[in-house]
Amino acid sequence: MNETDLAFTSALELAKLVRSREVSPLDLVEVYLERISRLNSQLGSYFTITADLAIADAKAKTELLTTTSELPPFFGVPISIKDLTPVAGVACTYGNPALVNNIPDYDAGVVMKLKQAGFTILGKTATCELGSYPYTEPTGFPPARNPWNLEYTPGGSSGGAAASVAAGLSAIAHGSDGGGSIRGPAACCGIVGIKPARGRITSAPVGDKLGGIGVHGPLARTVSDAAAMLDVMSGYFTGDPYWLETPQTSFLDSTQVKTSPLKIAFSTDIKPFGKADDNCTEGVLKTIKLLTEFGHQIEEKYPDFSGLVEPFKIVWQSGVAAAGLPPEALQPLNRWLLSRTGSAADYLQALGKMQTFSRQIIAFFDHFDVLVLPVYLHSPIRVGEWANLSPEEIFDNIIHWIAPCPIANATGLPAIAIPVGFDSKGLPISVQLIGKPAAESTLISLAAQLEAANPWIQHRPNL
Repeated sequence: MNETDLAFTSALELAKLVRSREVSPLDLVEVYLERISRLNSQLGSYFTITADLAIADAKAKTELLTTTSELPPFFGVPISIKDLTPVAGVACTYGNPALVNNIPDYDAGVVMKLKQAGFTILGKTATCELGSYPYTEPTGFPPARNPWNLEYTPGGSSGGAAASVAAGLSAIAHGSDGGGSIRGPAACCGIVGIKPARGRITSAPVGDKLGGIGVHGPLARTVSDAAAMLDVMSGYFTGDPYWLETPQTSFLDSTQVKTSPLKIAFSTDIKPFGKADDNCTEGVLKTIKLLTEFGHQIEEKYPDFSGLVEPFKIVWQSGVAAAGLPPEALQPLNRWLLSRTGSAADYLQALGKMQTFSRQIIAFFDHFDVLVLPVYLHSPIRVGEWANLSPEEIFDNIIHWIAPCPIANATGLPAIAIPVGFDSKGLPISVQLIGKPAAESTLISLAAQLEAANPWIQHRPNL
């Protein structure tokens, strides 16, 4: 296997190659670091490349291979961590140049779990400032670009993470999602992204933040990779405000389970925002055609999200104020959002409204197992496309573009984004599946069924 093929091999297959001693952890790290060195200047996928730490870790793991056969599931597999999440001894900038010297002395709980699973960290991937935008163009850093067409965004806020996987600069990636920030980049870059159910993955050492709308999750080339990574990320940490029991069947094993016929709803029209564009609509209809052929019961129906919009805006934009940065340190949109932040009473009232309305949306899933929606309402924007707009115009554009995503964040429901094809610009077309509470296994089984009927791992961007 040549080095390019190795870089685009699934993470689970890489773990098998390491366990069989066909490649070493050091071999893998060197392959990915060479690609990062050669391609990251085009893509802007990484803010920080931890080459020395990665090589030292890979050397230690390679040596350990000679003395033990008891290995964790992803032993020696390279991974990237989104730069909103602390890794001990590595800069955590949150997409703001004022924080380039912010060096945490601890690992976030999810990073601890990833290290325990055997992953080797290659670096910190690019994110928009404070995770606020669905594109990744923070001041003071190169913009992240889409590997399929460099003129376009890879999405945000996990834009660098998704681009790193799609471009073969990482075997798999950590991301986070507070309003579509895993699913959107996965869709833009043609990979798999899972937004887990609330309580599935710890937020330690942070407690409740913004009513639990944000969660960590995996970005990967295959459903199986994403499912296996979700297995190792999941689990309770002492003091977590939300937690779910570990399912009896692993998420990876769920990829081999053929679901019985499901009741599946779908829509390409999101009130009050309107219809998705032709590309996003095509993705949904193509998926529904396959699901019908699989024998599932399909109905064009969805809950009205209109009552969720305003309270979600208030809760979401409060994250800028929660960061505690002075206005002069922020990009114009975040500065504008900070100026709009109301009182604690305003926040709590909005949170209550959001949670009350979420109950109505969750009740929709008393009658359906899965809801199929576009990920975004239109195709990816060009890098810098909205740069000359006013903050208010940008915010309105963002809310419209990501409209199908916040339902899963507000309700805490699980969702998965999967690619289904390409448009005329060579950009991926994707859909998202939203499931019942804590029902990631159903989504993963269904996504694996769709993947088998329409495999995409063989597609690679021409860089």
